[in-house]
Amino acid sequence: MRVLVTGATGFVGSRLVPELVAAGHDVVVLVRDRSRYNGPADAEVVVGDLLDYESLPPAFEGVEAAYYLVHSMHSGSDFEERDRRAARNFVDAASGSSVERVIYLGGLGEERDHLSKHLRSRREVEHVLESGSYALTTLRAAIIVGAGSASFDMIRQLVSRLPVMITPRWVRTPCQPIAIDDVVAFLVGVLESEETAGRTFEIGGPDILTYQEMLERTARVMGRRLRVVPVPVLSPELSAYWVNFVTDVPKSVARPLITGLRNPVVCSENRIHEFVDVDLTPFDAAVEQALTEDAASRDRAAPEAN
Repeated sequence: MRVLVTGATGFVGSRLVPELVAAGHDVVVLVRDRSRYNGPADAEVVVGDLLDYESLPPAFEGVEAAYYLVHSMHSGSDFEERDRRAARNFVDAASGSSVERVIYLGGLGEERDHLSKHLRSRREVEHVLESGSYALTTLRAAIIVGAGSASFDMIRQLVSRLPVMITPRWVRTPCQPIAIDDVVAFLVGVLESEETAGRTFEIGGPDILTYQEMLERTARVMGRRLRVVPVPVLSPELSAYWVNFVTDVPKSVARPLITGLRNPVVCSENRIHEFVDVDLTPFDAAVEQALTEDAASRDRAAPEAN
C-alpha cells in the first residue's frame, strides 16, 4: 500500500516510518526541511508544509492511506490556530486525491471535562479531519513514554534535578501512559485492519497512575529519591515558569502540558484489542527503555558537540 506520513521527523512519525517500510508498504514522507529527515532511504521524501496548501498535492499522488501526526504546540501561543489551518489544508488535499483512509493520533480526555487548550486543540483537529471524504481512524492516547516525548522529557528532567518537587494539586489526576513502541504497533496495526476504518479507539498502557506516581516511579527507575508536595496555590502559569527555570523545556511547551494535568486521561474502553494484538509494556519497563535510548542519543551527540 502507498502510505503518506505527515510529521515524519517528529517523535512518533520518525519511529512509525521504519515500521511501515519493514511491513512492506510504499512510504511517502512529507517534510518541511529535507535535511531533517534521517529515516529509511526506501521512503520517498516530498518537501511541503501543511500550512501551505499549494505545496501539498505532490505528496498525495497515488497515496491510498495517510497518517496525520502533526501538532503545533512547539510553535508558541497561536498553536491552536496553526493546528486548525494545517488540518483543514490536509483535509482539502486528501479529499481531492486517491486517499481512502486517514489515521490520526489524538489525545484522550472527555470534552465535558473542559479540556485544556492543548487537549482541546487535539480534539478540534480530530473533528476537522472527520469532515474529509475518506474513512478516518482515530487513536486517542495520553502521555506517550519514550525518548523524545515532550511530556516524558519534562518528567525525566524534573526527576533528575530535584529531590523535592512543589507541584499543582492536579498532580494527583489519573493518567494512563503508554509506551511509544506500543503506540507505533497500534498505528501499524489499524492500517492493516480494514475493520478499524471509520472508527475511534482509545489506547493506553497496562498501568493507571497519577502524575505524582509517574514522577515517583520514574525516580525509582533512575535510582533517585523524590518527594512530591502538591499545593493548592500553584497556578499553571507559575508552574510553567518554574519548569522552564529548572529544565530546558520551553515555557510555551510546558504551560499547555501542565494545564492538561487537570484533565483525567484514562481509557474508557479497550475495543482496539479486538482488532490489533499488542503486548502492552508496563510503565516501569517503558521508562527504563526511554532512559536507555535517551542516554544512547546523548552519547552519539557528544562527539558532534566537541
